[in-house]
Amino acid sequence: MFLWLVFIIVSLCCIHVILNYNRRARMLKKIPGFKDKFIVGNALELMLPPVELFQLPRWAARNFDKIYRFWSFPFGCVSILDPDDIEKVLNSTKHNEKGVIYGILKPWLQDGLLLSKGSKWQRRRKILTPAFHFNILKQFYVILEENSTRMVQALDAMEGKEIDVVPLVSEFTLQSVCETSMGTKLSEETSSAAASYKNAIYELGKKFVERFTRVHYNIEFIFALSSIGRKQKKYLDIVHSFTKRVINDRKDYIMKYNIDINEDNIKNDDIFFGTKKKTAMLDLLISAQNKGLIDHIGVQEEVDTFMFEGHDTTAAGLSFCLMSIANDANVQQKILVELDEIFGNTNRAASIEDLSKMHYLECCIKESLRLYPPVHLIARKLGETVTLSDYIVEEGTICAIFIYDLHRLEKLYPDPLKFDPDRFLPENSTKRHVYSYIPFSAGPRNCIGQKFAMMEMKSALAAVLRKYKLEPITRHSDIEITADIVLRTTHPILVKFVRRGT
Repeated sequence: MFLWLVFIIVSLCCIHVILNYNRRARMLKKIPGFKDKFIVGNALELMLPPVELFQLPRWAARNFDKIYRFWSFPFGCVSILDPDDIEKVLNSTKHNEKGVIYGILKPWLQDGLLLSKGSKWQRRRKILTPAFHFNILKQFYVILEENSTRMVQALDAMEGKEIDVVPLVSEFTLQSVCETSMGTKLSEETSSAAASYKNAIYELGKKFVERFTRVHYNIEFIFALSSIGRKQKKYLDIVHSFTKRVINDRKDYIMKYNIDINEDNIKNDDIFFGTKKKTAMLDLLISAQNKGLIDHIGVQEEVDTFMFEGHDTTAAGLSFCLMSIANDANVQQKILVELDEIFGNTNRAASIEDLSKMHYLECCIKESLRLYPPVHLIARKLGETVTLSDYIVEEGTICAIFIYDLHRLEKLYPDPLKFDPDRFLPENSTKRHVYSYIPFSAGPRNCIGQKFAMMEMKSALAAVLRKYKLEPITRHSDIEITADIVLRTTHPILVKFVRRGT
């Protein structure tokens, strides 16, 4: 019995040495990091409830300065907070592959633009880039303004009440991405399906986090048999069913009206909801499918990716921005002065030219995205060995960038928790490192839709603020964020909308 006990202890010690003191582990452990546990390394650090899990990188950022590491065989990761290091990683085509962290999204987004790599990513990016050219965005602005008007009209029935802004703006952003990038209007028939789609996305985020915090669920067949795995599949079926419907609706529309979406005709006016408009992003994908450049699975992957990124992240950004503006009467008054200079006493609809004059409102949006970046974490797989903060980090290591922590570093942003749009006035913005502010990522794999998102947020905020005064209910100090793929709160974000002039 004693010999067996000795054998077991020696065997476990050998396993510990093999897993935690191999060459790769030794190199990584030269970097400061979490205290190692026997055999499992740092894996237990992740086994936390969602709210505490979100706070873990915050603690690490305070205690490890510019760089820290995480190790649990075979997973090695470094997290960087120095803008020079971030530039090295994001600005190089050598590090274009997304980190293994993104693998948890694979059942949903497959090889869409967010997750694809190498030549596939290059081909897809080339196909989709024309859909975000300024001339096409300019054509889509009419739709955004119409949706902004509808959102304001929806507020009329809730005037003076405490409103959870997240469902309000989610409806606006989903309608907008469907009618612009996807070329499909949501009818009364599809409204219930859209509601199920939005709810499924929220639930998927929770399931992804649950899987991430349980090491044994990294084994695929164990996860598939678990209750979490079964629920995830149910929500994925809802999401994929909705996006397939969007694709089929657009294909039916193209066929019904005999619309020519071939590449040679993309520069010409096209029929879009019965009026002359530029082609939708989905049209580019369908055209590429017709030419054999992408198959139907590829079209589905890109629609899944852009339906999610085009509505959910923008909705999060708008929600936090409305809350931030509501909490600062002086900021809100400055916005109103700017809007009055543009529109005077008229009720005319805003034009895209008007958006370019909303300089202070843009500063407010940027400051809100600093404090509350909807995409709060990005990761890359290092394509070659690189020196980061004087440490040699080997090829193949995952490099994580917690944008939330970067944007709240006091050495970059004095009094970092204060909502101060003046930080983004031209004379102040030029003083900072370009890679100290990356709400849309940066470098070759930056967000392809960032101009569209900024245009959408400006349109919505201007429409609301022209008619309503925002009064705070939820304060910055009330915000409790939970771990998720997009920045989310545990409680509703409440704002009161009071009609101006009353």
